Amino acid sequence: MTGQPLLEIRHLRKTFGGLVATNDVSLAVRPGETLALIGPNGAGKTTLIAQLQGELSPSAGTILFRGRDITHAPPHRRALLGLARSFQITAVLPDFTALENVRLAVQARSGHSFRFWRSAAGDPSLDGPAGAALDEAGLGARKAIRADALSHGERRQLELAIALAMKPALLLLDEPMAGIGRQDAAAMTALLRALKKTYGIVLVEHDMDAVFALADRIAVLVAGTVIAVGTPEAVRADPAVRAAYLGHKQ
Repeated sequence: MTGQPLLEIRHLRKTFGGLVATNDVSLAVRPGETLALIGPNGAGKTTLIAQLQGELSPSAGTILFRGRDITHAPPHRRALLGLARSFQITAVLPDFTALENVRLAVQARSGHSFRFWRSAAGDPSLDGPAGAALDEAGLGARKAIRADALSHGERRQLELAIALAMKPALLLLDEPMAGIGRQDAAAMTALLRALKKTYGIVLVEHDMDAVFALADRIAVLVAGTVIAVGTPEAVRADPAVRAAYLGHKQ
């Protein structure tokens, strides 16, 4: 994990009127590193992810991706550069099969609009990359199943496959364990542990077992401010972190 950061955040600030959602946040993620963002509800984690993905524009600060300033780049441009996001709430097309959902992402990666999903459904050249993404997400055997017939855990895998089909260098994962049971959470943790060998990951997650199993470093946000950054062991032992967040989990 040496060399130029894959993602660099410099003094990022986001305000909504008088509310400061992120306050002077500076972080970096190196290739192959998993950085977890933790903190109480309302700490600014999802707001930070939305700024990285381009859904929200920062009030101040700079975002660099692969050395390029993407602070004001639109989401689709960031996706094409290799920045892919999964959401806290699953966002798949329920009437489409798993393969059809991922075909659309492959088509978008090629620079075509999602409006042309009918041509995507009839284009066999999309099946190979879409199937490979489903396999990588552990869902290859369910590719012919409609999304609305998949379990909640499988829909989380499908959303991950859609992100992987964009050929990302960095995955922004917003609570991938949200709403899934203990068994599915263990399976998702194992899947992400395998993926972290290939991709940089920014992980927002409330499941502390998953965080400490996956993260190379952890950043702790409280009221929009980073109060600590370090290895899982260092963060776990930090008295300020325990008082502000981890102590509430005990």
